[in-house]
Amino acid sequence: MDQQYKTAQSQKEKAISFLKLVASAKIREAFQNYIGPDFRHHNPFFSGDADSLMIAMEENAVQSPNKNLEVKLAIQENDKVAIYSHIQQHPDDLGGAVMHIFRFQNEQIVELWDIGQPVPENSPNKNGMF
Repeated sequence: MDQQYKTAQSQKEKAISFLKLVASAKIREAFQNYIGPDFRHHNPFFSGDADSLMIAMEENAVQSPNKNLEVKLAIQENDKVAIYSHIQQHPDDLGGAVMHIFRFQNEQIVELWDIGQPVPENSPNKNGMF
């Protein structure tokens, strides 16, 4: 990716681009373009470093080559960006509602939180999850 374009992107655009690259199985590109050297994450299923998360994302990309991510809402405030998305592992999957929260430093992602819940087949809520 062109360095001048990466610099011109807002933090919100960088967070969205990171997620779209990951969803399209371009994990190494996503990490090279957007992850800072002191990156840490808070996913309780993996070690808190960049390498463990990157490897887990690559394994998921092999298992789910037709993953789809649709950003529903993106909010930026100071050094934080929150992205609310609908993620499906394959086209027939109901998927899940996922919230990613990014913290930026020196225009790079240095911290990441993610929270998700599956989309239920039947729900009494007429508003839906999205």
